[in-house]
Amino acid sequence: MDIKIVGVVGAGTMGNGIAHVFAKNRYHVVLCDVEQRLLDRALDTIGKNLDREVAKAKISADDRATALQKIETVIDRAVLAKCDLVVEAVFEKLELKQQIFRDLDRICRPEVILASNTSSISITKLAGFTQRPDKVIGMHFFNPVPVMKLVEVIRGLATSDETCAAVKTLAGNLDKSPVEVHDAPGFVSNRVLMPLLNEAMYAVMEGVATPEAVDEVFKLGMNHPMGPLTLADFIGLDVCLDIMRVLHAGLGDPKYYPCPLLIKMVDAGWLGRKAGRGFYKY
Repeated sequence: MDIKIVGVVGAGTMGNGIAHVFAKNRYHVVLCDVEQRLLDRALDTIGKNLDREVAKAKISADDRATALQKIETVIDRAVLAKCDLVVEAVFEKLELKQQIFRDLDRICRPEVILASNTSSISITKLAGFTQRPDKVIGMHFFNPVPVMKLVEVIRGLATSDETCAAVKTLAGNLDKSPVEVHDAPGFVSNRVLMPLLNEAMYAVMEGVATPEAVDEVFKLGMNHPMGPLTLADFIGLDVCLDIMRVLHAGLGDPKYYPCPLLIKMVDAGWLGRKAGRGFYKY
């Protein structure tokens, strides 16, 4: 399968990171979002991240310029018709993803692979919104995308061997390491990670320790590069809550119930680093 043009739907933190790595590796990228200001902000972020790579001598100034030239920004989703593969990278809301996958199925050629960067939502369910379930797959990148090596490749119930092989090869072409997992709530990464973050929040809520103390325990005792509450702030507390709710609904086990403190903080708009306040102030 010859993939030359890649679509990315969603120009937020994950979407612009995914566009960055594809463009840096010489793929033509069609980056799509609902407003031009979101696309302009994404291009500005990509430019700054490429500048860091130039400063660290990881790429040349010419490489930076070439990568930016490879990115085409569009508001009209119909332009994605020319893509050979499309990665959906929008919020973790099933209704939104449902609408996007139905649109992509209608717009894109029958042989085009439709991938989702979802961190928790069922690939089988997303595939069910299309007429090509064999060509729907999870391609879960990790933040920050230009830095992190892992791509969790998630097979839905109907995902074909050909689709899976093509996506694993593509991840390798991006200098990423694909790890294949099967479809289940949270897959592997968030099924294991999110309960850890959630339990750290319970420790704070119950007065066992301050956020700083919890994080120090994990940094000094478990050699984690950052503590679980700093990581939760970095991910976004709203994202953490969405994932916990998917785990709780999908697995039906009370151990996945989101911490009440997490719910309260999201209700208050304390979403972590991006909002200037979460478990810490920024």
